[in-house]
Amino acid sequence: MATAVEKYGWTAVALVGLGLSLLVAWAGDTVLPTGPASAPLSALALAALLGGSALGLLLWHYRRQQRQASRCLEALAQLGPQDLFSDTSDATPPLPATHPQAQAIGRLREALSAHLRRIQELEHVRAALEVRCRRALAQYEQIKAIFSHLAEPIVVVDDYNELLLANRSAQELFGFETGKAEDRALAKLVQCQRLVDLLAGTVSRKAPGARTEELEITDPQGRKRWYRATAVKLSAGEGAEQRGAGAASGAVAVLRDIGDHKALQKRNAEFVSAVSHEMKTPLAGIKAYVELLADGEAEDRATQEEFLQLISGQADRLQRLVENLLNIARIEAGVVNVNKQPRSLNEILEEALRLVRPSAEAKNIQLLSELSPMYLGVLADRDLLLQAALNLLSNAVKYTPQGGKVILRSQTDGQHIRFEVQDTGVGLSEEDCQRVFEKFYRVKKDRDMAPGTGLGLPLAKHIIEDVHGGTITVQSKLGEGSTFAVVLPRAGQSL
Repeated sequence: MATAVEKYGWTAVALVGLGLSLLVAWAGDTVLPTGPASAPLSALALAALLGGSALGLLLWHYRRQQRQASRCLEALAQLGPQDLFSDTSDATPPLPATHPQAQAIGRLREALSAHLRRIQELEHVRAALEVRCRRALAQYEQIKAIFSHLAEPIVVVDDYNELLLANRSAQELFGFETGKAEDRALAKLVQCQRLVDLLAGTVSRKAPGARTEELEITDPQGRKRWYRATAVKLSAGEGAEQRGAGAASGAVAVLRDIGDHKALQKRNAEFVSAVSHEMKTPLAGIKAYVELLADGEAEDRATQEEFLQLISGQADRLQRLVENLLNIARIEAGVVNVNKQPRSLNEILEEALRLVRPSAEAKNIQLLSELSPMYLGVLADRDLLLQAALNLLSNAVKYTPQGGKVILRSQTDGQHIRFEVQDTGVGLSEEDCQRVFEKFYRVKKDRDMAPGTGLGLPLAKHIIEDVHGGTITVQSKLGEGSTFAVVLPRAGQSL
């Protein structure tokens, strides 16, 4: 029966049943005998007819219910994306309550509605996650841009000391590109074993904290540069054990350029060494002659006076050294007492000439004045500017051989005033011209020509540039002489 139903449909089966009933009824009337004895057979035919008709009607009703259920299921199956967030009862035909599949289809409808509501909730979650993802991506790009443009080189490694990240400064310092590096082992990319060891030691440490070390690194151009590297172990965060291999921590190293600090340390060390050396010489002389006097080596009055004069000279030298050091320190610290007033530059220069003339005459040096006849007004501290001019003239006289010439000239130069000290002395090399204004620097080949501390020209530079806002330069040739030029703003142009 089931096979016939599936193959021909319920309507065909009902028609076949009705036909069989009619056939049985016809046979009972024609074939079988008539009379009282044939009454049971007629009843049987009638029963068969009624049974066939009932079976046909039942089958037709069942077919109708199946069609209703099929239409409802087809409607549910044809729901499109536009119906996901609408009520499914409006999109599917209703079934009678007596329908045998009404409850099953109702439960299916409720399950589908529940799934649709869940899909709606998941869609809201997806939209929220998409917004968060876009924000996180924007933040990542922003952090990446900041990280890439930081001036300090930054290197990040994993637990196996392989490179994870390196900003642009680090790539330029070590001469590699992270995108082209096939072997990402830090020891292969960074030619600084101390940095590799620092990061490896930081990764292997269990306790948190930073490690700092000063490193000398040679860049791709061959220049040696000093950095202070601070390495910190990266935390894997909570749940690292559950995340497993993806929770590798590693370490990050930030390198700060300390080249200026190292240079300052070197200069300070040289300064202390030079001061100690300069102070030892007069102190040694003073001590030696005092010991001679104490031992009675100077019995006559003339010898005693000679020793006392030598002691006094060394004491004066020591005093000048201390005074120059104090003046330079005050000017550099900005605590020097400056009294600026409108002054005549020529009057200050003439006084400097008068003070240095005796030492020039002692060496038979011509001290010539070529000062401008015009009034050259400057806003200056008279004593400090006189000290600077005196230092320049004294330096020219000391390093000019006997019979030489020193010229002091002044003139206007646009909005500025210029004065020069020119000599016919031993001259300076190109290297000496660059270093002559450094504290305690003295030209080695000329040290025996005259005593000095190497502080006169640095003090003059501080007075001219730091106190008065001017400039001082030098031009020189070996064996021909030097010219020190000072440019100062006019009185009306001074700040």
